[in-house]
Amino acid sequence: MMTTSEIAKVYDTILSIPSMEETVKIDLRISRKNVLLLSSVIDRGLTAKDDGKEGGLLANVAKETLSALKGISEECLQKAGLTELNDKLIELSGTK
Repeated sequence: MMTTSEIAKVYDTILSIPSMEETVKIDLRISRKNVLLLSSVIDRGLTAKDDGKEGGLLANVAKETLSALKGISEECLQKAGLTELNDKLIELSGTK
């Protein structure tokens, strides 16, 4: 089994490939339910990174990249018309 530092090196190597910075267009059609779930998963992953839990891909990603990922989540919610609903669900759950 690989150590945490070895995994970090592998992730860093993959993220350093020149073509990884290229923009791609994705035509994604998913249900509003899945948009809410995707947003929740992204937020949970970003929150886990902020809590100091080490390991995994997000532990080795620049803050700018994490901000861009958060922006993608917010854009998906906005395009699905779910921003207010998501905010109210977060408020109800008491996670913010």
